[in-house]
Amino acid sequence: MKTKIKLLYDTLLNEYGYQGWWPLSSAGYHAKDYTFPKNKNEQFEIIIGSLLTQNTSWTSVEKSLANLKKLKALDPVGMLKINLDILKSAIKPSGYFNQKSERLKLLAKWFLENKNTPTREDLLKLKGVGPETADSILLYAYKIPSFVVDTYTKRILLKIGLIDDSFNYDMIKNLFEDNLKHDYKVFQEFHALLVEHAKQIKKGKRLLLNI
Repeated sequence: MKTKIKLLYDTLLNEYGYQGWWPLSSAGYHAKDYTFPKNKNEQFEIIIGSLLTQNTSWTSVEKSLANLKKLKALDPVGMLKINLDILKSAIKPSGYFNQKSERLKLLAKWFLENKNTPTREDLLKLKGVGPETADSILLYAYKIPSFVVDTYTKRILLKIGLIDDSFNYDMIKNLFEDNLKHDYKVFQEFHALLVEHAKQIKKGKRLLLNI
């Protein structure tokens, strides 16, 4: 299995190149530059982006983040200060704006009160933070090698026969973590490459994965 997982990574990397995730309003995508986030505000932007992207596309999230930037609410202090109705309007492109606005406020309060690197268990206790969001926050905001599994990942692995329908989130997560070096850079790239491959499939491109 380790060989197959590595072959999948190498094939995707060769086809699509380094992805430079997580994209930031100040830097965009930053291929091969793993110094981000460079400060607390960029860290917070990744955290709220991880929540906003639930059940929606990144394109929609970018619109919400651009609105928040104009309102000076991309940092935790600004997020707490902003009027709730204005916040709802700003993040409307991301959907579920009533729920998400409340949860963004809670995240801002939590972020200001907690200076230490959180554990996965800490994050899962926060309202609105499930496994995928928690792993995204750990991997991209805190550079902790916690593999992110999304719908795209499961769909691709099913198609190439590395898993079957019985695999749940944690089983797929463990499949990657048990067969990869625990390097946050590799985890970031692999997750982003799987998303990119899924996007290309939707556009009609067919990359043959001989795994």
